[in-house]
Amino acid sequence: DLQLVESGGGLVQPGGSLRLTCEASTFIFRDKAMSWVRQAPGKGVERISTISRGGDNTWYLDSVKGRFTISRDNPKNTLYLQMSSLRTDDSGVYYCGTAGGTYRGQGTQVTVSS
Repeated sequence: DLQLVESGGGLVQPGGSLRLTCEASTFIFRDKAMSWVRQAPGKGVERISTISRGGDNTWYLDSVKGRFTISRDNPKNTLYLQMSSLRTDDSGVYYCGTAGGTYRGQGTQVTVSS
């Protein structure tokens, strides 16, 4: 079974940066494409970025392109999301998970506010 634990969320001012980290419990992580999804208050879950197993292919939601960078360190079983130029509409709970949706972490809150 794959357990995922996110960290790195918090309160940041507009224009600021945060780096989210997702630590996986087993080496199964290395065989999985991974995604970050978020849920804003009162809204549904939206996928914001995906990375292939080897890290050589990535996808981003249009609204985060050029501002967010997804990456992974397979030997460390860790997934990252570097977020910069944050906007108030980036606020929400951010979850990491397998791209197929089978596994998801408990989430970390990101609040962008002045």
